[in-house]
Amino acid sequence: MNRRIMPDVIAPGQQLSMLSPDATVTEAVRLMRDRHIGAVLILEGQKLRGIFTERDVLTRVVAQERDPATTPVSDVMTPDPDTVAPDDTAIDALDRMSTQGYRHLPVVASERVVAIVSIRDLYAAVRRSLERDLRERDAYIFGESYGTS
Repeated sequence: MNRRIMPDVIAPGQQLSMLSPDATVTEAVRLMRDRHIGAVLILEGQKLRGIFTERDVLTRVVAQERDPATTPVSDVMTPDPDTVAPDDTAIDALDRMSTQGYRHLPVVASERVVAIVSIRDLYAAVRRSLERDLRERDAYIFGESYGTS
């Protein structure tokens, strides 16, 4: 699968969810809840400082009994996260996520965050690609009219 992160997996113009490092965990969790997302990018100006994920909430806040209302995300985020470029392949991102145990990767171009890709996004791209390949295979085996009625 040679699909690129952008535009094949993530369409340009994705709405990014970002907070500053001094935002509280409560603010981050509410943003994630309201937008139905599993990660928030932490930026200082235009510079990516970290990523705060559902896993961070569990392992660095709840498990350590920190107060989410007073804990800044900078204390519990994953600092300086790995990133991918828009023209990286989906399979490369998927391999990195699998190897490193990530579920979200910021997409960075020219030192600027342009998107975030999730394991769910990559799964959907792989599924679309597989479905297309199966349709093409069936058309080749059974003829062009197979499955069009």
